Amino acid sequence: MTIIFTFVLGFCISFLAALLPGLINMTAAKISLQEGKTGALSFAFGAVSVVLVQTLLAVLFARFISSHLEIVAIIQEIAIFIFFGLSVYFFWIAKRPKKIKTDIKVKGKSNRFFFGMLIASINLLPIPFYVFTSISLAASGYFTFDKIPIAAFVSGVVSGSFLIFYIYVVAFKRIEKKTEFLFHNINIIIGSVTALIAIFTLFKFIFS
Repeated sequence: MTIIFTFVLGFCISFLAALLPGLINMTAAKISLQEGKTGALSFAFGAVSVVLVQTLLAVLFARFISSHLEIVAIIQEIAIFIFFGLSVYFFWIAKRPKKIKTDIKVKGKSNRFFFGMLIASINLLPIPFYVFTSISLAASGYFTFDKIPIAAFVSGVVSGSFLIFYIYVVAFKRIEKKTEFLFHNINIIIGSVTALIAIFTLFKFIFS
């Protein structure tokens, strides 16, 4: 598996995962509107520094788990149900994203880098997400737990996350009213991705 492919894999996964408006995205956009791009980018750098640590910890934990075959089999089975469950959720249960709110209050002007780290630290979901994702990708033959692929994957995740934050920082006002199609169909997009991951993992699990 090439380094570039592994990087692109991490980039695409994180880009899609961070695409929806969330606490980090919207806080970065609000800081940009209130204080300018410099403070918002400092916030974004702080946030992605935490994303880097979280992703690295998740992949290293996944590598530890992968050395125990009995645990890997259980994790694979759990991952299949989780990804299929997510697909069901996004296709049939999830409501369409509501109109983006821009009235988030951002008080104070303390160091925005550390503020970004704080906000990103509140969100612990990336750790289990990238544990399951990296194990599923490895089981499907798209990823290995060697040092260079890990570095490439983590770099891709960080780059994809930062690009989303950057887009919210510099272009939020311009894209706010021009993304109706994306935000009304984002559940279908994400559901399709999780379904594909689940199917690949299932086939790999059955025929391995």
